[in-house]
Amino acid sequence: MSGVWVFKNGVVRRVENPGAGVGEGISGASGSSRRRKVLVHLATEEVITSHEVLEKRLRELGWEHYPSTPDLIQYHQRSSVHLISLPRDFSRFSSVHMFDIVVKCRNIFEVRDA
Repeated sequence: MSGVWVFKNGVVRRVENPGAGVGEGISGASGSSRRRKVLVHLATEEVITSHEVLEKRLRELGWEHYPSTPDLIQYHQRSSVHLISLPRDFSRFSSVHMFDIVVKCRNIFEVRDA
């Protein structure tokens, strides 16, 4: 296990490759060196690019809309207690949301580097 422990904004984290970003010092990683993540539907290798595409795939798996707030879109399955909560603005769809979907839909979706 290699890397460097970095303290930034009161948070300590381990950086795998601290020299990867241009202009990046040991004091912290620049936002440009972080890889963007994408959610991929494994059966079709389709990258999820919008709520419409995601909803289509989730409905195929039995997920339904759940009443939610104006800033959230939520899905649930009648056969489980799981709830997927996503920001209504797809540009705020982050890797945390992607991994939540992967955990609740095992072997259906995968998170990959863009």
